[in-house]
Amino acid sequence: MLEKKINDYDVIVIGAGHAGIESACASARLNAKTLLITKSIENLGEMSCNPAIGGVAKGTIVREIDALDGIMGKAIDLAGIHFKILNSSKGPAVHSPRAQADRVLYKKAIKQLVKNYPNLTILFNEVNDLLIKDNKICGIETKDNIKITANAVVLTTGTFLNGVIHIGKTQTQAGRVNESASYGISARLAHYNFRLGRLKTGTPARILKSSINFSELEEQKGDEIPTPFSYLNDNIAVKQTSCYITYTNSLTHQIIKENLLQSAMYGGQISGIGPRYCPSIEDKVNRFFDKERHQVFLEPEGLDSDLIYPNGLSTSLPLDIQKKFLQSIKGLENCIVKQAGYAIEYDFVDPRELLPTLETKKIRGLFFAGQINGTTGYEEAGGQGIVAGINSALKSQSDSREFILSRTQSYIGVMIDDLTSLGTTEPYRMLTSRAEYRLHLRADNADLRLTPIGIEIGVVSPKRKEVFLDRQTRLIQAKTYLKNMKASPTKLLQFDINIKQDGIVRDAYQLLSFPSIKFSDLEKIWPSFFDENCDDFSNGNSSENNQGKKSQIDQQTKKQIAIDALYSAYLDRQQRDIELFSREENLKIPLEIDYYKINSLSTEVREKLSLFRPATIGFAMKIQGVTPASVMAIMIYIKNNFVNNITQHLDYDQKEILPQSSQ
Repeated sequence: MLEKKINDYDVIVIGAGHAGIESACASARLNAKTLLITKSIENLGEMSCNPAIGGVAKGTIVREIDALDGIMGKAIDLAGIHFKILNSSKGPAVHSPRAQADRVLYKKAIKQLVKNYPNLTILFNEVNDLLIKDNKICGIETKDNIKITANAVVLTTGTFLNGVIHIGKTQTQAGRVNESASYGISARLAHYNFRLGRLKTGTPARILKSSINFSELEEQKGDEIPTPFSYLNDNIAVKQTSCYITYTNSLTHQIIKENLLQSAMYGGQISGIGPRYCPSIEDKVNRFFDKERHQVFLEPEGLDSDLIYPNGLSTSLPLDIQKKFLQSIKGLENCIVKQAGYAIEYDFVDPRELLPTLETKKIRGLFFAGQINGTTGYEEAGGQGIVAGINSALKSQSDSREFILSRTQSYIGVMIDDLTSLGTTEPYRMLTSRAEYRLHLRADNADLRLTPIGIEIGVVSPKRKEVFLDRQTRLIQAKTYLKNMKASPTKLLQFDINIKQDGIVRDAYQLLSFPSIKFSDLEKIWPSFFDENCDDFSNGNSSENNQGKKSQIDQQTKKQIAIDALYSAYLDRQQRDIELFSREENLKIPLEIDYYKINSLSTEVREKLSLFRPATIGFAMKIQGVTPASVMAIMIYIKNNFVNNITQHLDYDQKEILPQSSQ
């Protein structure tokens, strides 16, 4: 066949899932001529597994993507049918936005958002090979032998690399139901000695909605006022609906136990490791045998869909066994299964093959994002996608800058640092416990953390910049005036506000750090300042000057300030930790240190540190499994037990910012 050539793009992105969409759009926003290749228009923004976005830690990643002007937050706001802030009864630091999506509306939203996207071309084709010369990417070759050149290529292949679907003993070569797997790229990566491994994930059966008896089940309504994901949106216009809760039981567990060996995983057909934090129902029954029941969320796949996604029942058992155990569950006695649940096994690349920019170490200009790096989840994929997209665009335009988010800046930074420094042997899911600075890395302040960086690098649109700068200005002004309004404990008593009678005069911002004091209390003390009928901030430098002045702080600003004030003392301390963490690499570790005396270290970390005996904190950080939280614990222990040792290796400023708490 005659060879055809097209030259011609700065960046080519392979795959149009959640990583690919974010990567391609980020690249295009940086004015790189970008080509997004996917097999079909139906693949744009496909939700392969559960129809939901966000959740614990994941919701914060979506906000971080949005803060960098990404797509996911805007799409779910156009398609969400059940919004909920998880952990709302706890402190704001762990509040996690989540939304159930209408699958059809989500894909429609993605198409709408990327349609006519400046600098972005979408090609419906299949990539058969990568073009590489002298260990540098040159482009790609399609299945119909079209060669397309580019300065950078981003691989976001999801579960398609050598994908195999398992339902009982039946195996199908596929990357998703009714979609063929990809083989050429895996072979090319193996040829260049990339370390490949196998992972596994799974999905539950889909049930006909009309066959479920919802009257027997617990209804779970969404939040009365849905909270948008995108900082560009103030409200949600989509009609909302409910989810329902049911539970497995002893009969369900008995059916599964009796047929465990018919499962692809337990029958020995699957070699790939599955996700620890999203186990199959077979795993739950086998590993947690003392549990009498497991919760199941019945989630609608869309407003006009007659399919229900039974979240919590991922399985690779044969279809007849799936039907049997499903019909043993309350409310599902007469359920009709429209699509079998299945496990899928696929290739991934050891993420330690990557730089923090997500560029591969072996092939210059080649970037990976998403499940190819060993992660699981739409949000994790999107977070990697936006980083790979930015860096591939910079690389393609010979821009020497690199876009690297640190652990102190974002959950995305934590994830990429974990992957590129520690690797993974199982599907990696973002957890709040992985982030040592999670009080700072909250869903509410993602734009305050990342949008300035996005503005500087050039990936943020003028509209986003305008919205952010307005919000930032309002916050700065409001905090300034609150800090100029002061009251003593005695004065507070006059308004039935009781704090320690220590004689200390505190400003209004400091008062908000007390959990019992709200903005409504401040309005009683300074009623004229909080007049609802005035839009402009007042002038003045003291509480006296503010008397008679009128101001209004909008509700969004009030909410942000209340959270910032509540955590201010902790955040000040954490900021000192962050500064220390970024400067301690050459700090020497005493040879005589006993890691078993550091209570907060896990057994694994103690064993590895005792074995390797690192000479400095920098070396300790390079040991797989030693987390930054562990490093911080070691530093605190050294400070409290080896003062002479630590001070002789620190300059004056470093001594000043040493953590003050004791081990």
